[in-house]
Amino acid sequence: MGTSQHNSGGRLAGGRSTVGIKDVARAAGVSVGTVSNVLNQPDRVSEQTRRHVQQVIAGLGYVRSESARQLRAGQSRIMALLVLDMGNPFFVDIARGAERAARDAGLGVMVCNSGQSPQEEADYLSLFAEQRVRGALVTPADPSGATLREFRRHGIPYVVVDRVTGDEEGCSVSVDDVAGGALAVRHLLAAGHRSVAYISGPPHLQQVQDRREGALAALAEAGLSAESLREVPSEHLDVSAGRDAGARLLGLRDRPTAVFCANDLLALGVLQALYAAGVKVPEDVSIVGYDDIEFAAAATVPLTSVRQPARTMGTLAAQMLLQETDAHAGEHRHQHVVLQPELVVRKSSLA
Repeated sequence: MGTSQHNSGGRLAGGRSTVGIKDVARAAGVSVGTVSNVLNQPDRVSEQTRRHVQQVIAGLGYVRSESARQLRAGQSRIMALLVLDMGNPFFVDIARGAERAARDAGLGVMVCNSGQSPQEEADYLSLFAEQRVRGALVTPADPSGATLREFRRHGIPYVVVDRVTGDEEGCSVSVDDVAGGALAVRHLLAAGHRSVAYISGPPHLQQVQDRREGALAALAEAGLSAESLREVPSEHLDVSAGRDAGARLLGLRDRPTAVFCANDLLALGVLQALYAAGVKVPEDVSIVGYDDIEFAAAATVPLTSVRQPARTMGTLAAQMLLQETDAHAGEHRHQHVVLQPELVVRKSSLA
């Protein structure tokens, strides 16, 4: 085993130079091989020697080189997670689920935010390839899938999260957003509404399209035309965009009596705009969101929402990735898991 692989880590007192494994061996009065065993195969070293070397390591502030360790092991201990918006608690919950599964396997998670931009997504995937991460969990911003195909060309596996996909090159875990959109609008129709607004998001996002498709399906089931769904577009999926959409909703002629929003952040913004204008929820306008983030139940008017099992999605995605990276060549079979959403009814839609 070449000792040069270990020559990075902590710093000597005063931060003057990097502490290497040779420095640890010299200070501990043992061989480089003994220090290496303490770090990598501690069961091969006596308890007394192990404790002594560990004390020296702590005293010198030595930190072994992770890049060197990866070269020896042939695999990174880092899993990447790329989501659309870390400002959305839904993606925070996905990250928590993924992190739990990764930590159970002795791995860390590098979390990045594409900001719903295909270009940002491409840049991050290129970075992941350069860093040779173990694999990546990705909520795609690029509808074509081109950036993922390029990423796979580097031989790094990925799992698509929060997107229904039949991709033959990777696994996926998602929620049936068409079913979720239908759940939301069926609920509003059952409450007597016949004119529904859909506050959508960036049109290139498949989730936004699928939720709209589900809403239209529910209207068709009730014998209503597609014109019964008044779409109010939005470039973003945050509270500020929701407030702007709410203001535009207030200006509509023959204003709809119910609103279905593509996510909860939009719904919370709409709720704020209606409240500021003196429009009562749900007496004047009912609102249904999507995701069921923690803030939904804590809103001024508790928000009815379509719940996605975000943590479960993150955990399953990480487990799929680990199964692929741990499998021998040719043994892994890609899986495409589609979870079912659940409607959580609260005051915002109960007139």
